[in-house]
Amino acid sequence: MNIYFDMDGTIANLYGVADWLNYLINEDTTPYKEAEVMVNMNALARRLNGLKRKGHKVGIISWTSKGGSEEYNKAVAEVKMAWLRKHLKSVEFDSINIVPYGYNKERFAESDNDILFDDEERNRIAWTGKAYDVNNILGVLKSI
Repeated sequence: MNIYFDMDGTIANLYGVADWLNYLINEDTTPYKEAEVMVNMNALARRLNGLKRKGHKVGIISWTSKGGSEEYNKAVAEVKMAWLRKHLKSVEFDSINIVPYGYNKERFAESDNDILFDDEERNRIAWTGKAYDVNNILGVLKSI
């Protein structure tokens, strides 16, 4: 089973950064750098590493900025990678996919058992496996 996480609004509180939208419109990566965590990252890392030891794969599927230039989206991807290294440094992800805004995340699903955690309802609806919002991420992972 593969377990995937969105970042913005799921594990990284991008929308909690003051004036986040203005930063994005002006192609400034500050909100991606300053986003606070949305879940206890120590507990998440322990759980993900435990699931990996059981043979599960763990990945990220996250969008770049809506309407961002190619150069800006490249910078966004780099900042998101740095955020993951900072907050989940002990987790060795099997895949990290930072794709253009609106990209169909379902394309990364390999089986009907794959899981996606995502705050975006349309991504959860389109997912063929099990999809969860941001509520109770650790609880869902404990049930696996």
